[in-house]
Amino acid sequence: QVHVVESGGGLVQPGGSLRLSCAASVSSLELYGIAWFRQAPGKEREAVSCIRSGDGYTYYTNSVRGRFTISRDVAKAAAFLQMNSLKPEDTAVYYCAVTRGPTCSSGVIGWGNGTLVTVSS
Repeated sequence: QVHVVESGGGLVQPGGSLRLSCAASVSSLELYGIAWFRQAPGKEREAVSCIRSGDGYTYYTNSVRGRFTISRDVAKAAAFLQMNSLKPEDTAVYYCAVTRGPTCSSGVIGWGNGTLVTVSS
């Protein structure tokens, strides 16, 4: 089982920024994708962004496209989610996942415990 740890959550005002980090217990991300999910209170978990193994193709859900940027360090098995222009509706627990499915958000083989992001004035 792959061990995943997220960090970087916190309280931020609307319009602010946060950078989430994810560390995975694999030798590198060459064969693995990384996906960021979030779950807001009373809502289902949703895929926010992901980056595919190999070519690094990236995906963003419509509500964050243009505001969030996913990146990775393949050799260090680390990934990041830069979140800008944050809105109250971005408030959620954010989870990092290591994937090996046909898409960058499928075939999860390891979940982190989540990091809370709260956007509020």
